Amino acid sequence: MARGHYVDATHCVLIAILVVATTVSSDDTTPIPADDSKVSNWFQTNVKPWKSRKGTLDPALEAAEAKSKIITVSKDGKGKFKTVTDAIKSIPSQNKERVIIKIGPGVHTEKIEIEKTKPFITFLGDPKAMPTLAFGGTARKYGTHYSGTVTIDSDYFMGVNIIFQNTAPKPQSNKPGGQAVALRINGDKAAFYNCKFLGFQDTLCDDRGHHFYRNCYIEGTVDFIFGRGRSLYLESQLNVVDNKDLTFITAQGKEQKSENFGYSFVQCKITGSGSGSFLGRAWRKMPEVTFSYTEMGAVVNPLGWSDNRQPDRDSTVFFAEYKNSGPGSNPKGRVKFTKQLKDAQAKNFLSLGYIQGSKWLLPPPK
Repeated sequence: MARGHYVDATHCVLIAILVVATTVSSDDTTPIPADDSKVSNWFQTNVKPWKSRKGTLDPALEAAEAKSKIITVSKDGKGKFKTVTDAIKSIPSQNKERVIIKIGPGVHTEKIEIEKTKPFITFLGDPKAMPTLAFGGTARKYGTHYSGTVTIDSDYFMGVNIIFQNTAPKPQSNKPGGQAVALRINGDKAAFYNCKFLGFQDTLCDDRGHHFYRNCYIEGTVDFIFGRGRSLYLESQLNVVDNKDLTFITAQGKEQKSENFGYSFVQCKITGSGSGSFLGRAWRKMPEVTFSYTEMGAVVNPLGWSDNRQPDRDSTVFFAEYKNSGPGSNPKGRVKFTKQLKDAQAKNFLSLGYIQGSKWLLPPPK
């Protein structure tokens, strides 16, 4: 009799596991629609609030969301803190609850860092009066990776309605070290909604971990999206700032087959006042970058991609495109080492599975 109960319980456990696995798999593999007007419905269906997804999210994330709190930052002194840095300092190390830092409007001139020991932090601004986090650090003074206005080393970060800006001037070719990062995200499982990233060279250091961007605006000149992140960019605008020298949108940092790094851009727009901008360059040996359903303006170089003047990387890069549009998307003039993906090949880059999103991605707070 006891053995019979054991078998029944085992079957129940297996069924429960299969149900959860099926749910996660479905969320992770449902493709982003080719029709941009259907993307919002796709997002609402696949990225629901945490309360309706209990048992499928990372346990630590579920626990943190159940204990969320709000603290405020305001330059006029009406908030609990006057600076974002002070608000971050108030959060204890090994934090285990979601802390929403509501940031008031205006320009907050600070060099901000969130250490690895402080996960589950959200920066929240008002979409009608977005706060700007600004600083003028350069590679010359701090080193590229440490020049960022905002540096995030912790996991489960979320940025909503925030402008990240590096105010350093446009780098000059005769003065090395002028590159300047607006944001460096080095933590895992981070999401950005309706954010702006402003700078010139090296604007967004999308460095390590799984990341998601939606309805964001990113501008720059050279390598203005770079690093080793595994990231999905959805419905975002990439704006190339006019530059006398060559311009490159991405410089993805994958170096070995075993590394799970890459950038996937879906339903984005590429704009700019310059000309001849490359979608990406082979900064490292094996970069992985794909553009799908993206409207490419005339600012895009007809060649599309650069091997960084290292022909040996022509056979190691993964630079790919899928059903793009606009004057900059013509595949006929592309370099030989780029790939025009077939439907089956593109699936991996068109879902939350690319960033394992069903386990951690949440919608922005209302």
